[in-house]
Amino acid sequence: MRETTLEKDLNVIDLNLRSTVYMAKRLLPAMVQRGRGQVLFTSSIAATMPGALNSVYNGSKACIQSFAQTIRRELEDTGVTVTALMPGPTNTEFFRRADMEDTKVGQSEKDDPAQVAHEGFEALGAGKDHVIAGSFKNTVQATMAHVLPDTVPADLHEKQGRRETHPH
Repeated sequence: MRETTLEKDLNVIDLNLRSTVYMAKRLLPAMVQRGRGQVLFTSSIAATMPGALNSVYNGSKACIQSFAQTIRRELEDTGVTVTALMPGPTNTEFFRRADMEDTKVGQSEKDDPAQVAHEGFEALGAGKDHVIAGSFKNTVQATMAHVLPDTVPADLHEKQGRRETHPH
């Protein structure tokens, strides 16, 4: 478990889970009543694999992914669709806020947030259940996470999340 405080972990849970459920409970009933609507949940390719060194983040994204797919199923035949956006590393403030700028993934090339948003919007409009947005590498990573034993993507995720050490 990455050395984070309980407060930081609970903030991740509040941001990723509590706010997602809160917004769904506030918005979906009116959409169902109108007989139409579209909801885009922000999941992650992190939802597809155990998150060594990022257990709370990956676990919360896995929960969002499951929640999105479950709500989608529950809302079948209501005119309301749910799409899960599953980006990979994206050029946002995430890595700074997560104190991960000195990790391999934090220093790697990232996807353009405008492109990720565009792909999410297109998938939402098409009524898709999910979209793995960004580079082809994200699709490969998510696919491999489904076919390999959990230990393999967990090991890969841990290597990507380790802090870089630079000899002086």
